[in-house]
Amino acid sequence: MAPPWARPRPGPAAGHRPGRGRRAALVPLLAAAVTLGGLGAWTLSGAAARPATVTVDDARILLPFGADDTAAFFRIRNTGDVADELVDVDVPDAGGTMLSRTVVERGAGSMRMLTSVPVPAGGTLEMSPHGLDVMVVRPPRLRLGERLPVTLRFRESGAVRVEALVVRAGSGAG
Repeated sequence: MAPPWARPRPGPAAGHRPGRGRRAALVPLLAAAVTLGGLGAWTLSGAAARPATVTVDDARILLPFGADDTAAFFRIRNTGDVADELVDVDVPDAGGTMLSRTVVERGAGSMRMLTSVPVPAGGTLEMSPHGLDVMVVRPPRLRLGERLPVTLRFRESGAVRVEALVVRAGSGAG
């Protein structure tokens, strides 16, 4: 019988070094910690973009003549670092709405219908009778001075509800 120091001991296979498995498991954990730390520092430094944040004010709708279509105007501010897009406007009890832009070519004005309107990051979109507006088809019966609920829908910011003041054309409506 061989002395105890000369007997083969049960243990790791040839070429295997003890402790190596623990170090291999630490590599992904260390990589994740470094990644999360980097993302946290990036966010805290202000380099991460703030999402689009839209507010709407100065909402006005023109008092129509009889049963005519009319127009609505808004001031839209985006305080976020990401651009947004106005994609739809809803006026309850109206026949529909369309985004439109007045374009003058060779001295003649015409309206161009738009499917959406960009709202720049950190910027303001001003609507007016001489530029961009919302055409309101078959509006409900309106009275001067009343407020009409309107919902503007944005691609990033979702729905924003406002009340548009009914004003006479030419009375500060743009």
